[in-house]
Amino acid sequence: MKKLALIGCGGIGEYHLGHFVQFKDIELAGFCDVILERAEKFVETAGSGKAFSNFIEMYDAINPDMVFICVPPTCHGEIEFETIRRNIPFFVEKPLALDMDLAKELVRQVEEKGLIAASGFQCRYDNINEAAKDFIRDNPVLTVAASRVGGIPEAPWWKVKATSGGQLVEQTIHQMDMLRYLLGSEPETVYSVASRGYITQEECPGYHSDDLTTTLITFENGVTCTMMTGCYSLNGASWDSKMTFGSRSARMDYVLCSKVVTYGVNDDSKAKKVDGVITGDGTQRKADNEVGVVYPNSNDFGVECDRTFIDAVLTGDASKIRSPYADAYRSVAFTIACNESMASGMPVKIQY
Repeated sequence: MKKLALIGCGGIGEYHLGHFVQFKDIELAGFCDVILERAEKFVETAGSGKAFSNFIEMYDAINPDMVFICVPPTCHGEIEFETIRRNIPFFVEKPLALDMDLAKELVRQVEEKGLIAASGFQCRYDNINEAAKDFIRDNPVLTVAASRVGGIPEAPWWKVKATSGGQLVEQTIHQMDMLRYLLGSEPETVYSVASRGYITQEECPGYHSDDLTTTLITFENGVTCTMMTGCYSLNGASWDSKMTFGSRSARMDYVLCSKVVTYGVNDDSKAKKVDGVITGDGTQRKADNEVGVVYPNSNDFGVECDRTFIDAVLTGDASKIRSPYADAYRSVAFTIACNESMASGMPVKIQY
């Protein structure tokens, strides 16, 4: 039975552990965290394995067959280099790194070794993606209006842009990745602007990041997109987070991890014409009786993501991994380019 180790026993590590305990064909052999007590709690939950506060000591002691790396964005580098040196297949949570030179070198070494490696873009495994891709195939998309709004996560490193990368890089990267995945095209240029001042030090001591950002994106296939994202929300009613894909006669609302709703694809969902003018012309208001076709999420895509990586290691066949390491690098380059645009005040051509 192959041995699995996990580095980083925080919230995202706990998310993965909840999946691992469902699998009976692997040994949960080691858990590592700089706070040993957290690793010990993982051992208790798993019912197996040993706790460590040093990942090299863990590698020496248990010789794992695969590793899940679930550490904050600024902690990447040494762990991956040692993992690659030992030829251990690994799964790393996004973003791969905040420094593109580091990320490039990691990708180079992974490719050079031919190592099975993947990243945590779990949303690629959601069953709603089948309906979304069908819509895009049948209704050529011209433009996308996308957004993600929420509050400030509790992790202390998250509220400082220097250590998290900001919301666009650390959270909204999921939507950015899904734009690439669904459109089947790479983003070419980004122009991003940031706003601050809504979240005060009194409200959140030590907060030093963007409250919201807005990005204009151009894709190689000619599609344009706007992405607005913010962590200013005090209540879920403050914004309706989704991505709307628009064609000339139909549209699709893609709600991450939830559902796809299409309009204009059948008679019930088409807006009616009056005297040859589209109802609501000028505002493009949908028809009062418009009924969308709903495709709800019905699978645990996080479990499927982890299971796919583990199966790849067990079989040696990585072809079913939907977010291999080198591809995940491109989503990181996408979001880091947005930060570069914010800093320079100019459009940025993405360098892969």
